Amino acid sequence: MTVEVRLDQGAIRRLLRSRSGPAYRKLDRRTERVANIARGEAPGSMGDYISSHVEEGPRGLQGVIVCDHPAVRFVLDGTKPHIIVPRRAKALRFEAGGSVVFAKRVRHPGTKANNFLARALRLGR
Repeated sequence: MTVEVRLDQGAIRRLLRSRSGPAYRKLDRRTERVANIARGEAPGSMGDYISSHVEEGPRGLQGVIVCDHPAVRFVLDGTKPHIIVPRRAKALRFEAGGSVVFAKRVRHPGTKANNFLARALRLGR
């Protein structure tokens, strides 16, 4: 008895890469799940700047999560202690202890890194 199996590469490719295919739908659900975790883990309003999508990469489909908040690199990597000076105004204005404070410069102590995106990826597996 002889058994012959023929694979239609076009059909397999469509099954794996088509937007209506099961692989795309599963990857889209998992990517959105990780993005939702990242939104919850992000500090302040940074979660509002997180979006996700599935795209065709060099090795097939890939889930992509993007945070386009202007300060995201400072949060993910942390910062060293530094001095903050005003760019256009004569003084910095901020609140401290419930009152408004003005200063010509501020010694910022730096911030610890908070890689909430990597943490979301680990939690979303």
